[in-house]
Amino acid sequence: MQPIDESISTPVPQEQIVRSAAIVSVGNILSRIMGLARETVIADLFGAGGAVSAYTAAANVPIMLYDMLVGGMVTSALVPTFSEYAVRGRRDELWHVASLLFTLTAFILGGSVLLLEIGAPWVTRVLVGGFEEPLQVETTRLLRITVISVFFLGLAGIATALCQSLQRFAPPAFTAVVFNASIVITALLIGRRWRDVRVLAVGLVIGATLQLVLQLPALRDMRFRPVVDLRHPALRRIMRLYLPVVLGLVIAQLGIVIDRNLASQTGESSISWMRYATTLIQFPLGLISAAVATATLPTLARRRDDESFTATLADGLRLVLTLTIPAAVGLFVLAHPIVALLFQHGDFDAYDTVWTATALRYYLIGLLCAAVDQPLVFAFYARQDTLRPALVGVLGVGFYLLVALPTMRPLGMIGLILANGAQLGGHMVVMLWLFRRHVGSLRGYGIGQALLKSSLAATIMGGAVYGATQVVATLPTAGIVRWSLTVVVGGGVGMLVYWLACSLLGVREVTMVRSLLTRVMGKH
Repeated sequence: MQPIDESISTPVPQEQIVRSAAIVSVGNILSRIMGLARETVIADLFGAGGAVSAYTAAANVPIMLYDMLVGGMVTSALVPTFSEYAVRGRRDELWHVASLLFTLTAFILGGSVLLLEIGAPWVTRVLVGGFEEPLQVETTRLLRITVISVFFLGLAGIATALCQSLQRFAPPAFTAVVFNASIVITALLIGRRWRDVRVLAVGLVIGATLQLVLQLPALRDMRFRPVVDLRHPALRRIMRLYLPVVLGLVIAQLGIVIDRNLASQTGESSISWMRYATTLIQFPLGLISAAVATATLPTLARRRDDESFTATLADGLRLVLTLTIPAAVGLFVLAHPIVALLFQHGDFDAYDTVWTATALRYYLIGLLCAAVDQPLVFAFYARQDTLRPALVGVLGVGFYLLVALPTMRPLGMIGLILANGAQLGGHMVVMLWLFRRHVGSLRGYGIGQALLKSSLAATIMGGAVYGATQVVATLPTAGIVRWSLTVVVGGGVGMLVYWLACSLLGVREVTMVRSLLTRVMGKH
């Protein structure tokens, strides 16, 4: 790789990360809002019963297949490989390689869809064998619709990698918004008249298609032509990078299958409660950790042999800690009113709220670990080391089973959530150890200090939020009005107190974000 010309006026690495992450975060904010809207609509129309659990299981299959065939390849192999062509100015070769990937992906995913259509009943029995027979039949019907989406998801994934390698972050950042919006709109237009969860499956397919369509204008300068060149060196390199990842993903997806199968044995509503709680957990993960990791990957890939590599990763990790810790504390304190406000209406009742809020609080055990882990994994991908993260992924499934098998019977759904936390925590610890052993120490970059200060500020914030909720509880309100006041007042007080506490403690990431936002707002 050619050295980067440092004479060119560019933002300092941390500010560049924040700028790029801000673009991704805007998309993630809208995506998470639409995701919450999606879950709210689903809860209103279909509640948290067996039908939603069946849809959740059927919708997981194309996502799992996408992750194994394309999704894991995007960050581990495609972005680093595409980035090298982009930084060297070899656009003709970049377009050739991209055309090759689009062509092969279309063939492979087309065949996969056909096989899944034929084998849907067998897939259902493996995935949710604990369901009663009628619910398994419903899952099979839904699966035959949802698997169509994997074809378009795969092509959209290739387009995403190409856009990110060219640092065109905006179009990929909004694909999830379109995906979720399609399900919401389809459900609202058809679901209220036709109370059948198949409308959700149709919306999922439409959303997957639009994910690809949305990114095409950003690639209008690409010269695409169908090509099959199995001996191209870039393809061999991508496969070399991705082979360890796909082996790890197979094990990880096997873990998901086991999780779903075990959950189907703990009651038909367990998967639904876990689904709604996971949606809320994914909000801070997507808004913070995924945004930072995605924004840093191209920079890390270009600086993998540079002394600033570890410093750039440390910048991202401090930002993740500073923003994720208060999010976890806020979700813990406000779990019940948030779940009630978003979901408790229509077919979703107070009993569902209690169990979803309980699941949410237990899921928070693994939130910080997952948030720290993602940038670490991307850092190894940037160094074109995909084997170690893949092996750690296999080890993570072992952590999950070690906790899940003895706790599922006595604790039911909660045992599975605790196992998920053990998996995420164990994965993070091992990744940190591997980074120190094979890349370098993260000491001296202020990560421990950021963790300590952010935790202290978040503890103060948690007390303030709890006090605010108690004040709201004394007001003569009930139902949605009380839940709304509790979330708005508690959340507002929490953000203000955390911001002030961080400012007093000298958490520079908060100051930097505030400065950047001030400049951006000043330009508009």
